[in-house]
Amino acid sequence: MPAALLSREDAIARIAEVFREYGFAGTSLSAITEATGLGKGSLYNHFPGGKDQMGDEVLAHIDAWFEARIYAPLRQAGNPRSAIAAMFDAVEDYFRSGRRICLVGAFALDATRDRFAAKVQGYFTAWIEALAAALARGGAHDAHALAEEVVAGIQGALVLSRALSDPGLFKRQLAQWRQRLNTALA
Repeated sequence: MPAALLSREDAIARIAEVFREYGFAGTSLSAITEATGLGKGSLYNHFPGGKDQMGDEVLAHIDAWFEARIYAPLRQAGNPRSAIAAMFDAVEDYFRSGRRICLVGAFALDATRDRFAAKVQGYFTAWIEALAAALARGGAHDAHALAEEVVAGIQGALVLSRALSDPGLFKRQLAQWRQRLNTALA
């Protein structure tokens, strides 16, 4: 898509992929201009706060996606079992079956964490709390501890599948978590 026709949302999505590839600290403005097709002047016009603003907006974009497709359905669904199954489907889709890193997780692991601490913490807290709420409604014992274990397991599976160049590992882990949570629900 020509840069003139690139929507702000598309620009943010492309910037997110650059951050995924190079990390926040390793991302140069030239890599962002190449990925978006926007010149430096246009980038600063859209993001006057520079790379920090881009990071904030990328994290907000990710949060909005997870809120709509994972957190809200888990909190609001009348049928916790189907909401949890939909969560696993959305997670597999979003992380491209283990081929896409968790950018929020990557931000949590380096010096970027301090700069974006509230957003990083908010992402993981919201996910754990929403999943715990669904598990509790479904009658699972120790719902909060189980939710923490699942979110940690998903993040770990992403890292391990990438480290081993085995996206199948991510899918296998999701299948095991699906089964475990299905069993935990009354």
